[in-house]
Amino acid sequence: MTHRFLAVPILTAAMLPAPPGALDALQTSAVSAQGPATTFKAGVEVVTVTAGVRDRKGRVVRDLQRADFEVVDSGIRRDIRDFYAGEAPVSVAFLLDISGSMAVGGNIERARHAIAVATGMLRNEDEAALFTFDASLQEVVGFTRDLDRVRRVSLEGKPWGMTSLYDAVAAAARAVASRSNRHRALLVITDGVDTGSRLTAPEVSGIASSIDVPVYLLAVVSPLDHPGGELSVLAADDVATSTATLADLARWTGGDMRVASQPAHAVAATRDLFEELRYQYLITFDPDPRPGWHPLEVRTRNKSLTVHARGGYISGPAQSEHH
Repeated sequence: MTHRFLAVPILTAAMLPAPPGALDALQTSAVSAQGPATTFKAGVEVVTVTAGVRDRKGRVVRDLQRADFEVVDSGIRRDIRDFYAGEAPVSVAFLLDISGSMAVGGNIERARHAIAVATGMLRNEDEAALFTFDASLQEVVGFTRDLDRVRRVSLEGKPWGMTSLYDAVAAAARAVASRSNRHRALLVITDGVDTGSRLTAPEVSGIASSIDVPVYLLAVVSPLDHPGGELSVLAADDVATSTATLADLARWTGGDMRVASQPAHAVAATRDLFEELRYQYLITFDPDPRPGWHPLEVRTRNKSLTVHARGGYISGPAQSEHH
């Protein structure tokens, strides 16, 4: 007998051009997505972007000022209107893959461990939510500051069903975007095999980036499948093609992608996520008035630094007001 999971309370990349085939879907989906992708001040549409910055050694950079940043919108440099830098509580949604493919090679055990590690890094002032997905998205625990509710959830059971990875990411990203915290993210834990989504990776990454929610992907794999790992039977280049769409999704949103085949990998990945997420730079600027998708690059004048920020935004007439 097949059992579902019991949902009972007890990861800057180079900026990528917008995929031509995805523009219509991006515009349609982004218009209906909730969240402060854009804010409206006195009738003027203002784009808000959050960014994390690291140096060559991967350390979070905390001492930058407005003058240190450049915003390039569709190839044109924009003036920065507002600027904020600092540490703050975070809003994090954990999205766990419980589809049938996760039963292979012990990946579900690696995923459960990663969830336990990530929830253990939350602070009392943070808020979190837990979602699972197979063929559809399930909200197990909605956003709460009672973090023990998330930590006590039993995730025992046998993985089951198809994977609708990109659909689930798009829906969960909207839930994160509705939170008022400036520092927020979606952490997806999956084996990376998508068999049931209706949306493509470029479409979902465009939706998530349009609402300014960084998506961090932790791909759990066996040591034999870990690219470049000690026990891997594949070289890093051999795996690059199959994981490229997931990595691109993370980059589009200003997030990152990591691969974990050992407990230490999950610890390092989640530690890096929270370190970057807690200290953010917030930048606003006046957008290109032309409607549609606009590729965006946020960079620093110091070329040795790496900026994680979303890769574009949707511009259009102001129809509502978001705060």
